[in-house]
Parts: sequence; C-alpha cells; structure tokens
Amino acid sequence: MKPVELIKLPIQNEMELFEEKFKDSMLSKVPLLNRITYYIVRRKGKQMRPMFVFLVAKMVSNGGFDERTYRGAAVVELIHTATLVHDDIVDDSNMRRSFFSVNALWKNKIAVLVGDFLLSKGLLLSIDNNDFDLLKLISIAVREMSEGELLQIEKARKLDITEAIYFDIIRKKTATLIAACCGIGAASVGANQDCIRKMRKFGEYIGIAFQIKDDLFDYSDAKIGKPTGIDIKEQKMTLPLIYTLNTCSKKEKAWLINSIKKHNKDKKRVKEVIAFVKDHGGIAYTMTKMNEHKQKALALLQDFPDSEYKKSLETMIDYVVERKI
Repeated sequence: MKPVELIKLPIQNEMELFEEKFKDSMLSKVPLLNRITYYIVRRKGKQMRPMFVFLVAKMVSNGGFDERTYRGAAVVELIHTATLVHDDIVDDSNMRRSFFSVNALWKNKIAVLVGDFLLSKGLLLSIDNNDFDLLKLISIAVREMSEGELLQIEKARKLDITEAIYFDIIRKKTATLIAACCGIGAASVGANQDCIRKMRKFGEYIGIAFQIKDDLFDYSDAKIGKPTGIDIKEQKMTLPLIYTLNTCSKKEKAWLINSIKKHNKDKKRVKEVIAFVKDHGGIAYTMTKMNEHKQKALALLQDFPDSEYKKSLETMIDYVVERKI
C-alpha cells in the first residue's frame, strides 16, 4: 500500500463523504461556473489538507467529530483552491498537476472571477454557520501566504536572502497553510487554545520540513517530475544555496552569484553550481535542518494518547521527509 493510502486509512470513510460535501459547497446557479468547478474537483491531488484537518480532529477528540470539522476542511479547500487559481494567472502557468489550468482553458478574466467566487464561498460557509474561529485561522494563513510570496519576490532581485529570511518566507508561503489545517482540525472539535496553538505549531514544523525537502529535489539525480536545477534557473534562493553562499570564500561567492544571475540558463554552469553546493556541505546541512523540524513535529505529538490517528500523523511526518516527489 502506498504511504498516502496508509495515512488515509483511519479516515477513509470521512474522506469519501468529504468529497461529496466539498462538491456541494461549490454549487452555483451559473452553468459555466458549475462546469469549471466540476473540472477543478476532478483534478484533485493527494488531498493532504483535509487529511490533516480530519486526523488532528480525531486525535484530539479521541475519535469523534461532526459537521463543523467537515466545514473546516471545506473552507480550507475552497480558499486554498481560490489562491491556486489566482497563482496560475500570476505565474502565467498553463498546467497544474498535469492538467490544464483554469486560465489556460477559460482565459484570465474568467479564472480571476472563479477564484473570487471560491473565496466568497469559503467565507460564507464559515459566516453562515458562525465558524468565526475557523475563518480566522484560514484568514491568517492567506495573509501570511501573500506576505511570503511578496517577500520572496522582493529578496530574489538582490539574491541577499539570509537563512533567517529564508525560514520566514517558507513559514509564510508553505507552512502557514498546513498550520491552519491542523489548528482548524483541533478548533473544530472544541479543543482549548493551548491545544490549537500546539497543533498549529505542529503543522508549521511539517510545512517547513516539506519545503526543505522540495529544495533538496533540485540537487537530486532521481527522476521526480521536475528537472534538476530548476530553482537555480529561476534564481530561487533555496537553503543549500544560502548555506553555501554564507560559508564559501569571497571569490567563490562572486562566482556563484554571477552563475545564478547571468548563466542560469547554461546547463553546464548549472551542473557546476549543483556540484559546488554538494561539495561545500550544502546538502548535508539542509538535511540536518529538515530532520530537526521533523523531530520538533514528532515531539508535539508525544502528549496525546496512542491511536490510529496519531500513528497516521507520525507516518505523514515520515512521508514528508522521505517522499520521492
């Protein structure tokens, strides 16, 4: 059995029921909108976000939850899907998960409006049911995701990202959404503020480990669906590169920055940069940091009683750092 299927096993029925509820939450009286949202539902990925919501809710409440948890998961998916639709427009991207993006099929104007529609559906689902605490958690995540993206754009121009700024960017860009899922899972079953904070931190550590793993893929020889060196070609400052820039000589640093700024389309030069980063301990250091965050996440689960839901979350942490794609 694949790791994701194993993780999903204790909440299999809830995930199947969620799919129906999520479809219903997108319904509209406009046929064009329904065609597009049907297309969006059909091309769903691994559905990690609702899995986090459900597993945390079950672990915290010792196995039970109600409609509020389903609504929490639906709000996360609606608002996250809205941001993805808008991201594809911003990035001028025609593909997402091997499917055509909404903007590729229906053009930018319609895609913007679809994103706005999904955002409003998420807001109303919470407001109509007085789930203001859940709405606050996801709203914080959306604000931080926007800040993280803008911070990355601002810093990428100068290539002067320190390790502290890098962690701030990935915490906001990637980790904050997983933190919101875990916080919403706990809040949806009436957990106290301390428990909600703890679960948000748990999600944050997993999200940071997830992004660090993505950074490592750029230096991997394995076939992972994206070419090696793509981050270097796009002038993205990842942790292996930041560490190497901070520890090499002035002359080597000048060569690295020149390579990334002016020769990032040169395959031979990109390969030389990858080899240089590996030789200077960039990969080893990055793996150490990834495992530190894995251990911090595992430590936050220790206070909860053993259950199949806790076991699935532990398996999820392993999957995040050991995945091949």
